[in-house]
Amino acid sequence: MIDTPLDEIPKINASLHATFATRKTFPLAWRQHQLLQIARMLQENHKAFADAIYADLGKPAFEVYMTELNLMIDRAIISAKRLPEWAAVKNLENHPDLPAHQKAWKPRVAPTPKGAALVISPWNYPLILSIQGTIGAIAAGCTLCLKLSEVTFNYAGLLQDLIPKYLDQDAVKVVCGSVPEITKVLEQKWDHIFYTGNGTVARIIAAAAAKHLTPLTLELGGKSPVIIDPEFDMELAARRVLWGKINNCGQVCVSPDYALVTPSSTAAFAENLKKACASFYPNGSLKSDSYTRMINMQHFNRIKSLLERTQGKVLMGGGMDEKERRIEPTVVLVKPGDVLLESETFGPILTLLEVEDMRAACEYISAQFVLCLPFRQSDLDPSRSDHPLVLYLFTQNEQLQQDVRKLTMSGNLIFNDTFMQMDVKVLPFGGVGESGYGRQVLENTFNCFTYERTTLEIPVDVEDKIHLRYPPYTAHAFEVECAPTLNVQIPESSPEGGLVA
Repeated sequence: MIDTPLDEIPKINASLHATFATRKTFPLAWRQHQLLQIARMLQENHKAFADAIYADLGKPAFEVYMTELNLMIDRAIISAKRLPEWAAVKNLENHPDLPAHQKAWKPRVAPTPKGAALVISPWNYPLILSIQGTIGAIAAGCTLCLKLSEVTFNYAGLLQDLIPKYLDQDAVKVVCGSVPEITKVLEQKWDHIFYTGNGTVARIIAAAAAKHLTPLTLELGGKSPVIIDPEFDMELAARRVLWGKINNCGQVCVSPDYALVTPSSTAAFAENLKKACASFYPNGSLKSDSYTRMINMQHFNRIKSLLERTQGKVLMGGGMDEKERRIEPTVVLVKPGDVLLESETFGPILTLLEVEDMRAACEYISAQFVLCLPFRQSDLDPSRSDHPLVLYLFTQNEQLQQDVRKLTMSGNLIFNDTFMQMDVKVLPFGGVGESGYGRQVLENTFNCFTYERTTLEIPVDVEDKIHLRYPPYTAHAFEVECAPTLNVQIPESSPEGGLVA
């Protein structure tokens, strides 16, 4: 990786705006070609990508292909094929709410590229979190500045080398570097910013964007909880929860952060977590080729410090190899207020917290608005005030599913597994509140980088139908234009039944 010279960054910004002004990126054929070039780049260099990510993260090649590379090849191809449908002008002449006399006005909505876009990608899933935004921006017809994380040095260097060989250099630019480079990037005016990362950095980015009134897509993660119904199969729940936790050593925004269990099920759940871990890593995780390491010593020491400061009881794991930056999958049983409940752990620690029942689990997750809910408010931790990116619930009880849906908020709500929502490409993905805003994956990513440009074509021969709008205003004009709505029959309704037929 080579840091981008600071004096080049304003030039990059200016060149991307200039390219957009030529409308070079508007033709669908150009966009489709660029999208397929992304697929070719990934396919033709797949081993180089897997090797680079392994060098940065120690991530097994299987995980790279399963959770990043193959997904992006697939989604680049789908985006190229579906683009004409996504970008089609929508004719609203037959909309049920359009008055008959306005049908001739040709109301249209055209998805229109916003301009020069900025994608800021993190280090934990470097390929998917840089390429997914790139696919959306190119599909939309934007020009793009891609700011790569300096933490994944090898991946950034590879992409820095390959993108100019595969994509239009007038329309797509790569910026590499750390704080000075991203600071300079954020000083520039962009037409959309797409950021994946944490809330602390997101506030800095949002403040910079506000100076130019730049719209944002923010995917921010947070503490994603798991609720375990004591009636659920504990062996299956443990296996699926642990699999979600060990992916990328827990360094993923949708990792199950903590599990809410009843006292009667804690022991069984913990024992089955141990059983699952032993089956995943028969010779131990610290030496396994199927387990990732912490990205750097800063994050290794952060997790080490959490385990040193927790007042909880370690039920599984806790072993470390500092030289290799490896930490075993670790399960800790804590009480409310423990350090492990303060913020997203972003590592291989699964925290267990006992709650009296499933209603208490909902109370805990929904602490910030529980005052308006009609049940007890005991043992609430006031620091738990963020809506999670994803909430996992293990239950086959449909009533409990409905209760959790009603009494909690989260970007995603997943029943009976973890992490697998990331593989379902037809679902919009994103958070709510502190866990982010905006949606992505395929058409949803396309929508991030476009806006709905509306058009009307008012016929010149309707003047006799609209002439009453002109002053001077008369009683006759009021009776024709305004009075009818004042006299319209409003449907009957009730709080219990809604609209009454």
